[in-house]
Amino acid sequence: MNAPRRPPRRCVDGVLLLDKPLGLTSNAALQTARRLYNAAKAGHTGTLDPLATGLLPLCFGEATKFAGELLEADKAYDATIRLGITTDSADAEGQVLATRPVHVTQAQVEAVLSRFCGELMQVPPMHSALKRDGKPLYEYARQGITVERAPRRVCIDAIELRDMTGDLLRLSVDCSKGTYIRTLAEDIGEALGCGAHLAALRRTRIGRLRVEQAVALADLEALAPERRDALLSPLDALLDGLPRAELDGVDAVRLCHGQAVRWNGPAGRWRAYTGGAFLGLCELGADGWLSPRRLIVTASENSGANA
Repeated sequence: MNAPRRPPRRCVDGVLLLDKPLGLTSNAALQTARRLYNAAKAGHTGTLDPLATGLLPLCFGEATKFAGELLEADKAYDATIRLGITTDSADAEGQVLATRPVHVTQAQVEAVLSRFCGELMQVPPMHSALKRDGKPLYEYARQGITVERAPRRVCIDAIELRDMTGDLLRLSVDCSKGTYIRTLAEDIGEALGCGAHLAALRRTRIGRLRVEQAVALADLEALAPERRDALLSPLDALLDGLPRAELDGVDAVRLCHGQAVRWNGPAGRWRAYTGGAFLGLCELGADGWLSPRRLIVTASENSGANA
């Protein structure tokens, strides 16, 4: 017997805020969600390690054009740090390198944490996806090779000790893009003189998006298809916070044909709409011309309907 044919992929457009479970790669979570939606096109907005849980926005269809927007956004995490043990990956998945006694007080921990607030230079871990000569650093690490990494400037906007139980610290961290929490955990351990590694991590926020808005993968699987569709946020969800340009029909048509239009406002990126319908991402120059950057394929239909 021939295997049953899979139904054709659907044209699904929107953003799913997923609460990624422990132990699953971001790509595996994406592919599972894509299968549930039977979506023709899907992508994520930046990965979470299998060790980490929490907010993972997934993009379907036209929303994939804006997936890169969250790469620049600040983020927030709940991090659990185990003192006294260092590992080769700076997290719980690595091989133990050293074990040291822990004799620190809460006051000492809080004093050390205050030193990590603000801008600092951070050396990316070898167990990361950053590339050197076209190859991810983690591939070198798996071969036992350590390569030179240039320190990168990051910013810790806030760091707070939420709980201290035995050798475990639970922190909340608000930080800039590109911050490695495992490296932060390792550096905190060294500053305390006992070493440490990241035991658990949960991403709670990306820009204005919060994990409280997200759905767990198991819950998504249990829903009927029409209820899954209702969970999708609109195409402009990843652009929330950018100023909004509401264009008349004539300017909307021009924009959708690749032409710049006049607009008043501060220079920078704008969301463009006509009749309340989202057109795409634009750039407003200092000269007052609003130019299209990434438009959705239905934009011309929307502009034509409102011309």
